[in-house]
Amino acid sequence: MSAHTLDELLADGVRGRHVLVRSDLNVPLDGTTVTDDGRVRASLPVLTKLTEAGAKVIVMAHLGRPKGTVDPKYSIAPAAHRLNELSDFEVIVAEDVVGPSARQSAAALAEGQVLVLENVRFDARETSKDDAERGQFARELAELTGQNGAYVNDAFGAVHRKHASVYDIASLLPSYQGDLVATEVKVLKTLTEAPKRPYVVVLGGSKVSDKLAVIDNLLGKADQLLIGGGMAFTFLKAQGHAVGGSLLEEDQVATCQEYLTRAEKLGCDIIIPTDVVVAEKFDAQAAHEVLDADKIEQASFGATGLGLDIGPKTAELFASYITSANTVFWNGPMGVFEIPAFAEGTRRVAGALAESEAFSVVGGGDSAAAVRALGFDEDDFGHISTGGGASLEYLEGKTLPGLAALEG
Repeated sequence: MSAHTLDELLADGVRGRHVLVRSDLNVPLDGTTVTDDGRVRASLPVLTKLTEAGAKVIVMAHLGRPKGTVDPKYSIAPAAHRLNELSDFEVIVAEDVVGPSARQSAAALAEGQVLVLENVRFDARETSKDDAERGQFARELAELTGQNGAYVNDAFGAVHRKHASVYDIASLLPSYQGDLVATEVKVLKTLTEAPKRPYVVVLGGSKVSDKLAVIDNLLGKADQLLIGGGMAFTFLKAQGHAVGGSLLEEDQVATCQEYLTRAEKLGCDIIIPTDVVVAEKFDAQAAHEVLDADKIEQASFGATGLGLDIGPKTAELFASYITSANTVFWNGPMGVFEIPAFAEGTRRVAGALAESEAFSVVGGGDSAAAVRALGFDEDDFGHISTGGGASLEYLEGKTLPGLAALEG
């Protein structure tokens, strides 16, 4: 059974109706300033469609991990204020989630207005393992919509969570798949079911343990896996190389060795850095130099240097695979891109992807942030995911609770 679409809801008519929308406003903050508004911008199209059709829209979203308690530093207000700045509709911000402020504001909503509830994770029931607790919270959220409400899930970044605002709510109201979620599913199906070859997967980020299941599932599907970022050093160790003070997950070395062996049998190439940028310490001003990947401990400043980026030879090698591919999925930066001295590997990979004629997917989270931070035009990429962990779990072959709930 397939999920009902936003277009179906709009065809049924939403004027004067309360529509509860699960959006993804989980943005990075510096105090109360949004430092990357990509997810806010991504939420705009669905909210705009609903407000233009006369709906009274109530937005549910989370920010960070406040662990079920009210913590002002995780308030949704800065993200909601940014939404108001970017939109053509009026945004009202509730002072609570399902309390007096939320109930009164929802009841007073006019057609075309948007009410953003406070961070749903301020209520411990949102993430509870107890079905009854989550169910009660979902009922209180549903009650905000009155007699003729509807629910739209447009937060792909949360669909891998069995949370009240993602999973339980879908059984209480007529439920629909937002355009953002529908696009993500279509893109990820292309990657998993019928990618045009050569199919190149670029994986970075800090920990190999975060990507084990996706590597495992893609070994027989991708033509090349390009491994960068901090996770590369566990693979280098698996090849027998010393990695100095670089990030290393010793307990995953054997797993990486097994992947290298299995990839060879399956005809999938795992490409590991041949050179790295090694720094004396983790610091923007630290002394650093480029070394071959098997000579990390021969740095001029000692054997405990840290690898903080792929080197130029590796960056060019990765770029050559990307530009000759027909499908590319990229998740995770190649180095500490926030520091200019260690950003070049990520910049080169992003540049190759932007220049490529391939169907390209930037897999959310730090990769999407890097694209924006390094000044690339988002239109140069086939698709920039807002999914992060949800995208990875989909590529692992897992059933995502939020998607399953929409399918009934």
